[in-house]
Amino acid sequence: MSTPQFPVKEVQLLPDHHEFVVPKKGIKVPTDITVWEKSEAYFEYLGFILALNEAVQGKALEAECSESPLVNAVIQMLNKFDEWVTEIPPTEQPQRFGNKSFRTWHKRLQQDGAEELKQVLPENLHRAVPEVVQYLYESFGNPTRIDYGTGHEMAFLMFLCCVFKIGAFKQEDKVAVVIKVFNRYLELARRLQLTYRMEPAGSHGVWSLDDYQFVPFIWGSAQLIGHPRIEPRHFTDQGIVQSYSKKYMFLGCIEFISKVKTGPFAEHSNQLWNVSAVSSWSKVNSGLIKMYKAEVLSKFPVIQHVFFGSLLPLTPMNPPPNYREARLNEPLLGKPE
Repeated sequence: MSTPQFPVKEVQLLPDHHEFVVPKKGIKVPTDITVWEKSEAYFEYLGFILALNEAVQGKALEAECSESPLVNAVIQMLNKFDEWVTEIPPTEQPQRFGNKSFRTWHKRLQQDGAEELKQVLPENLHRAVPEVVQYLYESFGNPTRIDYGTGHEMAFLMFLCCVFKIGAFKQEDKVAVVIKVFNRYLELARRLQLTYRMEPAGSHGVWSLDDYQFVPFIWGSAQLIGHPRIEPRHFTDQGIVQSYSKKYMFLGCIEFISKVKTGPFAEHSNQLWNVSAVSSWSKVNSGLIKMYKAEVLSKFPVIQHVFFGSLLPLTPMNPPPNYREARLNEPLLGKPE
């Protein structure tokens, strides 16, 4: 398989003297993208995506996996956020998109999110809350525009990455974080999108895979690597999708698209239609990773909204991480004199 191997290093608990900060946006103009692509944050984030991608290869959503108590605590927090949707029904209003009740929901997130996160994290990590919670606030959509897109998905993934970095999630939680925590997040994000008629942020699915998400297609294709029956050409088969949508994230995404869009699949989801012609899931997976780097991680309209702090800093990565794509000419023996 050609997917770059680039595992997250074993995460150590941060020292007691580590200074957390409230993260801020750092990419102001399009030329700043090069700063981001050479930053610690970029390599930490991409490494996180790839490490979890590797962890879930061949594992269905109901697969047995080890999980620390924190996994269930995060899911309970997401369940509470979901209950708020029930408590804050959509307002009767004339326009089709952008129900104003989402602003009420999001205001509650900003009022209660830090306290909810404290319920999740052990007390010795409460000092990390002001930094980590900022990513949680950004994870569910923009309350002004009432839209949602790959940048909001990225914020939640950065939240998960930070929870690993502070040592709350353990290395053995990697599979559970994908098939339990991230899958629960997806369910909540979809409910928000439908309930409050959220606009797709930016792309409208033109270059992306669907209007809202991207990473579940990456991790979802990894889940299907080596599957004895389902090949990429099968995901346009409605019977296969209905039978397996609860077992594989990729097929769950296809089912959701089929519910919210009408007309021929090849027309409303052309990029995905093209993916169905790829010969194997491992090729789909490595192709989607390349596409994600090019079409999300390199796009100013997405990255201008990213927050940077002490856990995901915009400082240059030096020396570069030793992974295959880096094509380094010299061994990593520390910084040159």
